Amino acid sequence: MLLLGCIKEVSDYELVISLPNGLSGFVPITQISDAYSKMLSKQVAQGELLEDLHSLSDMYSPGTLVRCVVTSVEKSADGRRSIKLSIDPKKVNKGLNASALASGMLLSGFVSSVEDHGYLIDIGVNGTHAFLPRQKAQNYIKAVKRGPDLKIGQNLNCVIVEVKNEGRVVRLSIDRSEVAASLATERQNWTLSNLLPGLVVKARVQKVAPLGIKVSFLSSFTGIVDFMHMDPEKSMNYSPDQVMKACILSVHPTSKVVRLTLRQAFLHPGGSPNQLSNDRMGAVVEDSTVKAFYKQFGAVFELDDGTLAFARLKHLSKTRKSFKPGAFKTGCKHKCRIIDYSLMDEMCIVSLKYQIIEARFLQYQDIHTGDVVQGKVFALKPLGMQVKVTDGIKGLVPSMHLADVILKQPEKKYNIGDEVRCRVLECSPAGRKLILTLKKSLVQSKLPVLSNYEDAKPGLITHGFVVCAREFGCIVKFYNDVKGLVPKNELSPEPISCPDKVFHEGQVVKVMVLKCEPQQERLLLSFRLSSKPAPEDKKECTPKKKQEVKYQIGEMVDVKVLKKKDNGLEVSVLEDEGNVIALIPTVHLSDFVANCKLLWHCLQEGDVLPRVMCLSDKGEHIILSRKSAVISAVQEEQVVRSFSEIQPGMLLTGYVRNVMPFGVFVEFPFGVTGLAPKVSMSDKFVTDTKDHFVVGQTVIAKVMSIDEEKQRVLLNLKVSECSSGDSAAESFALLNQYFKEVKEIRNLLRRRGEPSMAQGLCELVPGEELQLVMQGVKEDGSALFSGSCVKGLTVTATCYHLGDKNIVPGDKTKALVLHVDALTSKVYVSLREELLKQRAKQVCVQCLDLCVS
Repeated sequence: MLLLGCIKEVSDYELVISLPNGLSGFVPITQISDAYSKMLSKQVAQGELLEDLHSLSDMYSPGTLVRCVVTSVEKSADGRRSIKLSIDPKKVNKGLNASALASGMLLSGFVSSVEDHGYLIDIGVNGTHAFLPRQKAQNYIKAVKRGPDLKIGQNLNCVIVEVKNEGRVVRLSIDRSEVAASLATERQNWTLSNLLPGLVVKARVQKVAPLGIKVSFLSSFTGIVDFMHMDPEKSMNYSPDQVMKACILSVHPTSKVVRLTLRQAFLHPGGSPNQLSNDRMGAVVEDSTVKAFYKQFGAVFELDDGTLAFARLKHLSKTRKSFKPGAFKTGCKHKCRIIDYSLMDEMCIVSLKYQIIEARFLQYQDIHTGDVVQGKVFALKPLGMQVKVTDGIKGLVPSMHLADVILKQPEKKYNIGDEVRCRVLECSPAGRKLILTLKKSLVQSKLPVLSNYEDAKPGLITHGFVVCAREFGCIVKFYNDVKGLVPKNELSPEPISCPDKVFHEGQVVKVMVLKCEPQQERLLLSFRLSSKPAPEDKKECTPKKKQEVKYQIGEMVDVKVLKKKDNGLEVSVLEDEGNVIALIPTVHLSDFVANCKLLWHCLQEGDVLPRVMCLSDKGEHIILSRKSAVISAVQEEQVVRSFSEIQPGMLLTGYVRNVMPFGVFVEFPFGVTGLAPKVSMSDKFVTDTKDHFVVGQTVIAKVMSIDEEKQRVLLNLKVSECSSGDSAAESFALLNQYFKEVKEIRNLLRRRGEPSMAQGLCELVPGEELQLVMQGVKEDGSALFSGSCVKGLTVTATCYHLGDKNIVPGDKTKALVLHVDALTSKVYVSLREELLKQRAKQVCVQCLDLCVS
């Protein structure tokens, strides 16, 4: 099939071509022309660069119209079809022969040789020698500004000026004015077997229909102009027998169906269609107006700037079942997102799907080095694993990066369709290249991302991975191919004679930058993070004298926040005029794990925290705790101060020190620890211990047995076994403490004058009734909502909490707040009738109480 296309992207090895009706195709570098392919083969054989061989980007630029022929349609690993094309004149002009050539014909040609007086042009016709005189090329060369000469392999629109010796010799012109004025006529003897896309003809309207018009041209030919290729300004004014210019878009080889366009940009050969400005790609349009709806194809919209856009049928709703044709009557408004631009249709391609409108990434340009992305596995190959981030974005996880250790059989760990969380190692939008890593140590790293040499300042500590371990040391790589050397003497405080025996390829390491020369791209690193002295300008910030004050475990102090660290808050004790420095680990800010993170986020330097308990004092390392349950246990003497005081049956309050596959280690005030085996961890069956407990979690443990000889304590953490008797009172006390801390967090947010989103979180409370609008349903069945009262927040209801309500996107509904997660800005709601009715009853009772009073 022959098509007229427009170059959309140019890479090192292929051209991406925009085709009619929003399609795209690819021209490999080997499908340009015979002369160019021969030069490529010669360069490969010689192993050195040829002076006359130019890159595709030197010869082609986006926006150029080219004639193509479809060579194959391949199905990719993810089920999408890939259209392979050729612009080789021997394939495009296959239907032409020497005797059919005539003056005035417009053909595709490629420069095959540069001569003294002009250029030999390959027009793909056997037995014909085509020559382009130098004077007929000068205006074109000046206009395109790509050097003083045409280049071998360059595509040209050529007009035949003269035909000699029955077509064996032809003289050409590429003068822009001559090309633009060319018009295919009956005298040029065009037939259906050699008709070419890109020809401009005079067409006569035969029939006007809703989806397009039927036209006749060149006396005996008929063709179709579909609704997307009628002139937008005249689409409603066509009438039978009307004569106008049209450009041939495609010719089907078997059905002989010819499609044409009436759009102005194509009616002058050598022109270029309009392009979309970069800032519009990916833009969300709140109110786009339906101009026309075609039930078999999709809908045409008018965007906020007056331009037209097209949404395919599958992009009008999440599924075919949820599609409502009545919502696409002329004049209806919808929210959409620009996902592509069809150069050949001069139209934006949009989507109304909620998941696409809300998508974080839409094109490669949206992704930055160091970003953490979600994707699906769609192919496992020897080179690595291919991951689909979105429909248009695919990345590669090299074999080395499939895990923290090298996997010999990755197919045992990963399956096609698995959801994976990766980090971007490298992204090149121009080459549509995305390199990812699945190494947990890199994905979860909180250290700075080192993606260029300019950011590698001495003293910077970051994560990288070993790519080479030799006698001289290790080479460590970071993001965007930044790499540096860890010399042998910086590998460890102790001498290492054989680095390759200690370090292995792919190993994630924490390194410190010692020296960097950005211009030379040289980087000197060290694994000895603690051995380097602090910079001179920061030495005075550290305490100058060793702390001599001693604190007893259980002693209560008031503290002031000095600094926020990754693992907690560095504070000074106010009683000692700020001379004593201590640490409150993040997990010790609260009995409740969720509140710990929130408090760390909300508290700032200068805040004063009253009544904090000393948990341990080992010289310079004073550890404090704000865990109310632990403080109460110490103050009420419900603790053991040594192993000898422990008795079976005791109930002790402590905190999780470590979570292992076989059980949980619990530490108590005064340093005594015990183990709760897997079978004694929960009243439910335990598959994975990490699903039940986290480090730092406050727990009540029951002593099961003690082994004095081995100094071991076995514990029971089952809720059914660890109650003192009045479980209801204990539960209410815990809830009361939780809400008390939540109130403290809200007050902190308000006091800081946080942004409106944080203020909105402060105002929302569990049990509150909200008026919401449904936005969409996710794959797991949960629903997303929006509303004026929850602007900027993610509001969701699980499948269970949707109840029996059958609502669709756009419906308004009442919902009850179940939980507000201030750290992630998420609000969980319920639509279940029984909860809403219960809330309504409570409101009525409150109203009655007010009336009585």
